Amino acid sequence: MTDLKIPNINIKSKQYLFKNKIPLTRKPKIKLLKESLIMFSIAVIIISINYAIPEKLNLFKSFVANIKNILNNLVDILIYFYEVLLVVFILVSSLFSFILVIGAFYRIYKALKRKTKKINF
Repeated sequence: MTDLKIPNINIKSKQYLFKNKIPLTRKPKIKLLKESLIMFSIAVIIISINYAIPEKLNLFKSFVANIKNILNNLVDILIYFYEVLLVVFILVSSLFSFILVIGAFYRIYKALKRKTKKINF
């Protein structure tokens, strides 16, 4: 009876997390002007930074080649990672099988060494 899970009706759905949170009043003109000036100044700063970058055309031309080099290196990394994992698996499985063989021989030795019969219930 303790495994019975009854849903809690009071938990509000995340779908309506921001329901009724939207401000219904308009912003004053001064606040709108301040926000637009801040947006314009940030845009001018970003444009000036982009203008200051030298050799933009060469960067765009070499973009595709750089992406191909990154993907080739990524494939090489994955291949090397696979090989490393394979070697680790071989080492761990060899160690595990060695332990199992030693245990099997030890049990055979114990079974043959036993002189008296023991009754197991």
